[in-house]
Amino acid sequence: MFSYIWPILLIVTANTVYQICAKGIPQAMNTYVSMTVTYAVASVFSFVMFLITSQGHPNFKDFTMTNWATIILGIVITGLEVGFICAYKAGWKVNTLALVASTVLAAVLIFVGFFLYKEQLSVSKIAGILICLAGLYFINK
Repeated sequence: MFSYIWPILLIVTANTVYQICAKGIPQAMNTYVSMTVTYAVASVFSFVMFLITSQGHPNFKDFTMTNWATIILGIVITGLEVGFICAYKAGWKVNTLALVASTVLAAVLIFVGFFLYKEQLSVSKIAGILICLAGLYFINK
């Protein structure tokens, strides 16, 4: 059960701190300078965690398994980060931005799951999308 729950706790904790940090980027700072520093720190941290989780036997051949998904993920994560930072600089509030973005994302991913991965699209999921969209209306009212 713990292996099922801990990733969600990590996502929620990291995302909470992420939103606080994204909102805290100075307005006058070039967003891409911020991203350069952020990803330099992330790269060092990731490499250290690779060494730690390898338990003294790092398999550097893992780097040869890099494929299109890893490369594109780096690009789209940058877009995600820049989008949040620019939205905060444009005046979005911390109590609505992530909720609006996540709600729209959830609705989009229901269809991505259906069309790309042949996941079921049920009446309850469609109803859930409609409820979320109604929620967006009230949140932004």
